Amino acid sequence: MSSRSVSVGISHPFDCSYIEGLTEQLLIIQESQLDSQLFEQLLGMGFRRNGNSIYKPRCPSCSACQSIRVVVPEFKLSKRQKRTLKNNQDLHWKVTHQVTEAHYELYERYIIGRHSDGPMYPPSEDQFNDFLKCTWLEATYIEVYLQDKLIGVAVTDAMNNSLSAIYSYFDPDYAKRSLGVYMILIQCELAQQLAKQFLYLGYQIDENRKMNYKRLYRPYQILTANGWQHIEKEPTL
Repeated sequence: MSSRSVSVGISHPFDCSYIEGLTEQLLIIQESQLDSQLFEQLLGMGFRRNGNSIYKPRCPSCSACQSIRVVVPEFKLSKRQKRTLKNNQDLHWKVTHQVTEAHYELYERYIIGRHSDGPMYPPSEDQFNDFLKCTWLEATYIEVYLQDKLIGVAVTDAMNNSLSAIYSYFDPDYAKRSLGVYMILIQCELAQQLAKQFLYLGYQIDENRKMNYKRLYRPYQILTANGWQHIEKEPTL
């Protein structure tokens, strides 16, 4: 791995988006220094992408956010995941690098229908572009279709040795299909097709009901103070 120096800033403290009553603070990398090779190195250090920026939680009194990645060559479907794939056999997906108007329309429906109580509400096109697009890396958009209707999009970054799941959203009318799970499984499949070593899923937060599901994709690795810890069996959450 090549060695490079980067400038790192730190945000002002603000209310945590994931655990009520706690304060959040972020390390931030300047976007002018970034490219896909450096980004992959930073992923291995626990950073994430948000638009053009790279960030990592550096909270004053909490370490609940744990970087997690699926070990792609060893990934095995659980019985529940096999059922999810079987229940969605009538869907098909394709990969594109182009953002369309339909992408934003679906995103808007998703935020209004599923996250009206969160910090991303109300949605806007500027917010969508600032959050998902990137000028120094070509984002990948995995589109999920029911016949010719777009019902899901998984925004994914592709590097030399890994994929990074940035954000997925879907039509709330099809929530019973477990499309969030389905799109992670698609990303695992794409990573296997591309011979990637890891699929980064962001942060596992055991204390947050909406953010504690990522341990279900096994085997996985969690970033600890002693480096990446390999996990084969699912712990009790």
